[in-house]
Amino acid sequence: MTQDEPAAGQRLKTWTVLICAATIVTIAMGIRQAFGLFLRPIELDLGITREAFGLAIALQNLVLGLAQPVIGAISDKHGAGRVAAIGGVLYALGLVLAAGISSAFGLTLSLGVLVGFAMTGTTFVVAIGAATRAVAPEKRGMAAGVVTAGGSFGQFLLVPVAQALLDSYGWRETFVIYAALAALMALLAIGIAGRPQSPAQSGSGPVQSFGAALREALSHSGFWLLNLGFFVCGFHVAFIGTHLPAFLADKGLDPAVGARALALIGLFNILGSYVFGMMADRLRKKYVLGAIYLARALVMVVFLSLQITALSATVFACVLGFLWLGTVPLTSGLVAQIFGVRYVSTLFGIVFLSHQVGAFFGAWGAGYAYRVTGSYDFAWQASIGIALLAAVIHWPINDRPMARLGAAVR
Repeated sequence: MTQDEPAAGQRLKTWTVLICAATIVTIAMGIRQAFGLFLRPIELDLGITREAFGLAIALQNLVLGLAQPVIGAISDKHGAGRVAAIGGVLYALGLVLAAGISSAFGLTLSLGVLVGFAMTGTTFVVAIGAATRAVAPEKRGMAAGVVTAGGSFGQFLLVPVAQALLDSYGWRETFVIYAALAALMALLAIGIAGRPQSPAQSGSGPVQSFGAALREALSHSGFWLLNLGFFVCGFHVAFIGTHLPAFLADKGLDPAVGARALALIGLFNILGSYVFGMMADRLRKKYVLGAIYLARALVMVVFLSLQITALSATVFACVLGFLWLGTVPLTSGLVAQIFGVRYVSTLFGIVFLSHQVGAFFGAWGAGYAYRVTGSYDFAWQASIGIALLAAVIHWPINDRPMARLGAAVR
């Protein structure tokens, strides 16, 4: 065996992890981002209100957030493969049950609770944790960006497919077809299987217990600021992903415009996720995060200031798409940079909980505001205001690695 053979084997293993992790997120997030297209068909067929539909999606986000730290800890201990396999099976089951609903309660249990729990094992926290552990420290931002781009590619690919299926077959049949696709994640989980090494096993640093890692993070002010910032990101993603198609339809635009807008958000975020992932390895992450939130606020102000047309919706989707999930590699990168990668799934899972609490208010709150006021104006105003807040709060974060890591600020 030559010296190049072990290196080639390691490269193959690394790319297998990255590709499988990104593909799992592609399927999970692609299906998830299509749920907004089901709002109007279900509303017309079953009489389920927008507020009730928004509540189901809000609970989905909340369940995902509440369970994510626990599932992240299980992934840190037992490996991402087992967690993702179970998540894929539960995701498929939830979609099959959603296809048979007849009431808002059934929608909440299937699409809300069960799919929300399934996503804890198939979305960013578990997948990014596996990916960042598979690469060298200087490439962690790139790895997180690749996985995040997978979610964006899924949105670009699966949202228009969902619209075509809805037009051709109906919403129940579309749920069943996507359930079969979700089941593939259980097979892809084999590619990210393996238990994480402890510092003692890898020789990468001093041993730290799980409890010590939690205490260290919870006593760090920057950790709480990251939580607050990611709350804002979750609000934006859930509000726009759930209600943008209905908002555009209310403005007299064809439903295909809403589907195209969601797809374009996903397409342009493929580029955005990769670019911001690379920037995470080269620039101060906290400053880039602040700039992203400021840009989001400006984009929303310009969009709402103009007449809402198919063209303005398309341009808005493209620009916002570039900024859409660029926060993920930067936020997860900051967690890994400050606290190390041994418990990154757990710690990023806690930050992700804040994201999902924000998503709860973005999905449900916008529907509630629509019911009370008859428009989405308040939801847009809130989105702009909290974006400006998030732009400011990242600047004071102390992003130096903890002293035990013995590393320089990246």
